[in-house]
Amino acid sequence: MHLKFGSDLSNFYPNRGLKVYKPNGKALELIVNYTDPSNRQEHVEKYGTTENVKLGFIRYASTNRKFQEIDDVPVYIYPADLLSQKSALFGMTRTGKSNTTKIIAKSVYELRYPTESGNNQLRIGQIVFDPNGEYANENAQDIDGNDNPNALKNIWEIHEGANKADEVVTYGITEHPSDPDRILMLLNFYTDENLQIGKEIIDSIFADDNVIYMKNFQQVAFEAPDPGDRSALTRYNRRVLAYRAVLARAGFNSPSGLRASTTGLFNQDLISAMQNSQSNNAPEYQSAAQIFSSRNPTWGQLGNAFEALDKFIRDRQSGYQAFETAYVNRPNGSGNRWADEDLKKIIGIFQYPNGTRKIGKAAAQHCEDTEEDYAEEIYNHLVAGKLVIIDQSSGEPELNKSSANRIMTKIFRENQRQFIQGTTDIPEILVYIEEAHNILPAGNNLDLTDIWVRTAKEGAKYRIGMVYATQEVSSIQKNILRNTANWFISHLNNTDETKELCKYYDFADFEPSIRRAQDKGFLRVKTLSNPFVIPVQVDKFNVIA
Repeated sequence: MHLKFGSDLSNFYPNRGLKVYKPNGKALELIVNYTDPSNRQEHVEKYGTTENVKLGFIRYASTNRKFQEIDDVPVYIYPADLLSQKSALFGMTRTGKSNTTKIIAKSVYELRYPTESGNNQLRIGQIVFDPNGEYANENAQDIDGNDNPNALKNIWEIHEGANKADEVVTYGITEHPSDPDRILMLLNFYTDENLQIGKEIIDSIFADDNVIYMKNFQQVAFEAPDPGDRSALTRYNRRVLAYRAVLARAGFNSPSGLRASTTGLFNQDLISAMQNSQSNNAPEYQSAAQIFSSRNPTWGQLGNAFEALDKFIRDRQSGYQAFETAYVNRPNGSGNRWADEDLKKIIGIFQYPNGTRKIGKAAAQHCEDTEEDYAEEIYNHLVAGKLVIIDQSSGEPELNKSSANRIMTKIFRENQRQFIQGTTDIPEILVYIEEAHNILPAGNNLDLTDIWVRTAKEGAKYRIGMVYATQEVSSIQKNILRNTANWFISHLNNTDETKELCKYYDFADFEPSIRRAQDKGFLRVKTLSNPFVIPVQVDKFNVIA
């Protein structure tokens, strides 16, 4: 028997004088698992697989009557539907979103162990941003009656002989007692290689901070000048020195081998002007001049000196204006001012105690002993087809968002670069975002340059898929919703959300059920290959059957 379904109807027939049959058993299984043959063919051509996995059982309503004979009718999904696509999981807390996410991640992981002959082995890199630590750690909701730890990080145990190091890697801001192999997401903000990376992390934390001195600070970038341009190199080194002093004031431990050097960075006429100042703040300027004259002051001393220098530049009675006029008009000079605008924006932070305190929020991602960039490491793990779990449960919200943005930017740019270069084997990567409202732009945000919006709109051609889960449909930007192909919907309790959902596919037919039925794991599912929405009771995730 061959079935052929479309997504609409061309004719309607009255049931008067006809018999209407309600399918169950095998007939129902054929109908609910029908997929468009062209989609299956695309799976073969693109991925070399027609593998499908069981999601759960068909369920019409909250009241599940035995006589309907559908309790054992399985529903399957094609993991290939999720690759290079956007997938949404919506529903109130404790309605089964996390369990469904684990089932989805497991189905994609299983593609490396095909059950049907002729299917390719696919190692798909998956990364989970885990704000509550429920995927990276065992917790009470993951322990069944047989003491089976069902945290997603243990998925490698499904297949005998699998090596955890080749399959799963976990990252976090802090260590965890039950995860000795965890890699800490730390970066040395002081090293020359990481100056701009660390600065971008700090900037992203305060992207929404409209305080002028913080906005000014965010505008500074560290791009090394031509080594042959001595003037530009001196100015650059002076800015780096000031920035490192800001880091030290903000609580970033400095590397033991990194010594501050003022050699050749401070004009002798400036030192004299500070020493001879007639301002009321003259003692402070004189102390700073002594520090700048020292060859290797401490970072703490430099912080105090740069704070005084900022005052000296602003103070109309300090004598700085006279020095600067002479500096600009000196014979054979460049005509530029001694203090460039970027230097002023950096040292201006010292006038505001709250400025360095804000910057100190990023200190949790700093380690003075490391030389590696964790974003680069994570991308390499994904290219190798590993499941990467980012435990963000111990981080501040701003820090979690900034690190997620940086990792996502790395993934996007690397795959985009390979696409532009014409690479044929761009790595397939699937990104999972739990509590997506904390990371994705809000529903009323129209910024199309946001990295998550760009991934939603352009990710398919760069082979980046996205699975996002949250409680409210309206909390997600419409550009992301409009580019979502797979939908997994559990209970929503108000009409505002269900009406928003009704804009997509035929969820309007299920609106009353979505709003009334509160059963855990009872979802309405629409996937790319299936032409209609299916009501499903999703299986419980298990690592060991």
